[in-house]
Amino acid sequence: MSYNVETTSFLKDLDRVVRVRHQVANYLSQLAQTINQAELEGAEASGKLGLERESEDVSIASENLRQGVFRLMVLGDLKRGKSTFLNALIGENLLPADVNPCTALLTVLRYGNQKKVTVYFKEDRPPEYLDFNTFKQKYTIEPSEAKKLEEEKKLAFPDVEYAVVEYPLPLLEKGIEIVDSPGLNDTEARNELSLNYINNCHALFFVFKAVQPCTLEERRYLENYIKGRGLTVFFLINAWDEIRKGLIDPDDPEELQQAENRLRQVFRTNLTDYCQVDGQDIYDERVFEISSLNALRQRVKDPEASLEGTGFPEFINSLNTFLTQERAVAQLRQARTLARQTYNRLHEAIERRIPLLGEDIEELKRRINSVQPEFNQFNEIRDQFQDEIRGMRDKKARAIADSFRAYILNLDNTFESDFLRYQPDIGFLDFLSKGKREEFNAAFKRAFEQYLNDKIAAWELTAENEMKDAFSQLAKSAASYGATYNQVADSITEKLIGEKVYTGRSIHTEENSPSWASWAMGFLSLASANVAGLVLASAGFDWKNILVNWIAVLGIWSFLAIFSVPLVINPVGILLLGLGVGALQAEQGRQELIKATKKEFAKYLPQLAEEQWQRINQAVKESFDSYEREVSKRINDDIKSRKAELENLLLQKESREINRETELKRLENLDADVLTECKNIESVYDYLLSLPA
Repeated sequence: MSYNVETTSFLKDLDRVVRVRHQVANYLSQLAQTINQAELEGAEASGKLGLERESEDVSIASENLRQGVFRLMVLGDLKRGKSTFLNALIGENLLPADVNPCTALLTVLRYGNQKKVTVYFKEDRPPEYLDFNTFKQKYTIEPSEAKKLEEEKKLAFPDVEYAVVEYPLPLLEKGIEIVDSPGLNDTEARNELSLNYINNCHALFFVFKAVQPCTLEERRYLENYIKGRGLTVFFLINAWDEIRKGLIDPDDPEELQQAENRLRQVFRTNLTDYCQVDGQDIYDERVFEISSLNALRQRVKDPEASLEGTGFPEFINSLNTFLTQERAVAQLRQARTLARQTYNRLHEAIERRIPLLGEDIEELKRRINSVQPEFNQFNEIRDQFQDEIRGMRDKKARAIADSFRAYILNLDNTFESDFLRYQPDIGFLDFLSKGKREEFNAAFKRAFEQYLNDKIAAWELTAENEMKDAFSQLAKSAASYGATYNQVADSITEKLIGEKVYTGRSIHTEENSPSWASWAMGFLSLASANVAGLVLASAGFDWKNILVNWIAVLGIWSFLAIFSVPLVINPVGILLLGLGVGALQAEQGRQELIKATKKEFAKYLPQLAEEQWQRINQAVKESFDSYEREVSKRINDDIKSRKAELENLLLQKESREINRETELKRLENLDADVLTECKNIESVYDYLLSLPA
């Protein structure tokens, strides 16, 4: 199948998803408007039904769907052809390729009616607004200068945080937003900027180069920042066509086949662990051999080129399946769940209201008073769940903070072996050369910084898994408490009107549960796939924000100054000179340097462990507190609304005569209208499910 066919299908499917999302958003918006209008009318009739929370949640979900995009991020080392790949993907030579400073800028590519660029800077400097050509001219340098900057590990534009490029491209217009990241071997500060975007993206494109398979730097990033984090990653092995160039006989098909198979084995060995989902191996759906430059050349000459043999048709087909089916269905399922719960809540309230319309004031008061024990039970359920959350909070806060302390105190025990992989490439004897000293210092500092970041990242993953496990347990508790809460609600209804109300509850736990319990289980967030992610985001929780400045705060970098003072007074230099000139072999000298580094580093570890223990403990507590506040607020809102539903009816009866027939018709019409909106959402959801894969 040709790339043009795949691209056309992809764009059509994306357009269909956008239309479906907007359609569901409109239905949700109409549902909220129907409820709001009914509550206004109810205030002048038999009283409001207390559906403010439901209306608010539905409105928020509608807006999220309407504004939603599929955000994709491109990761990869320098000179892997990331920009060339993106240009081939979008079908235009838009992003400058093979010029390091441009790839060193994190660039967000999104749709705009006009071509324009906004450059955002560090600190308080205001953004700069540019036309596209000016951006290319101002933020592009000569390749020779780019190479020099790369060798010196310097940035061409150190003041720039990132750039946003708006462009009227069909792919972007269909709800795609692309983040083009700097190279992985750029500075750690740039790396951090890229990595901070990862959790906000629906999928990652990790670009390799076929003739440089899985370098140490690439494996480092996969292991520390991708593995075990539940991310969807497409691995793109770029420049597959260049394999032929390294052969003795480029025209020998057997030699070419052998070379390709060897590389396939290397990539499969390194990437298989990242292509497992629920025990299923999806390697063939996530790893693609592509030739971006050939694809771009063909598309520039002929936008309708088939691109057969470049790997793009196969890749686009898999991406299409993931975005327009897996992701879109998950989003709309949440919308359907919310609509169903909203209708169930409204239907229960109406079914309670109608029989009570004919009761006199005294009988109504008696019935309302009779259900006070059930409302007390609601409060008890809330308090029990609060106690469980707080118990989990205290347990996990201490455990995670203790794990950090133990982890940090153990670093010096493994430092010498762990640091081996980070040692600078520059020759150690250059350290003794005055002309090379500054270069060696910079390389060593960067290596040490990478080591620290990777060590913290490894601990972070363990801590995050602890948090996810905790919120998973709380989600199960929320389901249990929600089921009990529903039983109490049914008891209230039975006491009030003498019978239970059938709502057609689904077999799905999240749809059976009251809305507060569904939120606690993570089912009502259109922006997050799990409870932990939802809660940590709402709490502003970020391990990096807690730990990123600890080196500077403690002054650990100060010990690296030993490499910047003259050799005759440098502690390490004195130590090395003491070995004797004849004994000063590179490897022995390197070992002494690492030992000296370890000794200095170890001095700071106890202080770091103790000072950060309290910060981490408090940060974990704050995330659970944020979760508890929202859960408690939602439970209280639900209890309040259920009381208000009854009190509003009583107040209306005491203040005026209610026209029972008119009110009965209004309530029945309201039930029918909201049910119709829910069925409309059901139909759209079923339509999306029915589409061929």
